[in-house]
Amino acid sequence: MPVYVNDELIIPDSELDVSFMRSGGPGGQNVNKVSSAVQLRWDLAGSQRLTPRVKLRLRTLAGHRLTDDGAILIAARTQRSQEQNRRDAEQRLAELVRAALIEPKKRYATKPTRAAKQRRVDTKTKRGSSKKLRGRPQIDD
Repeated sequence: MPVYVNDELIIPDSELDVSFMRSGGPGGQNVNKVSSAVQLRWDLAGSQRLTPRVKLRLRTLAGHRLTDDGAILIAARTQRSQEQNRRDAEQRLAELVRAALIEPKKRYATKPTRAAKQRRVDTKTKRGSSKKLRGRPQIDD
């Protein structure tokens, strides 16, 4: 089943490598018999569906899920059934790619206004004078 990221981007099954393994946790005796955990592997480096800039952002967002050979590895084992774990892994991959598709806004350096600087200095002066009044009175010689 392909992964639908958005209306324009669909990751086909041919680019996904899905493997199943035994999972711990709830499930009773079923845990020992059924391979319900899913490991979804997507070769990011070999994929032609994304631009290089999106791939770079995706590498950063993937973090520890990125393997040395440039593949994204997602493990899902929270659900009891294999199909639910597979859908969960595909959903998490789609969310990761959606986040990488968003172009970050360029930050422009700004300087504080003259009024803001003046307010800052006034606040510091007022705070300092109130602190000075707290202590014991000083006797000047």
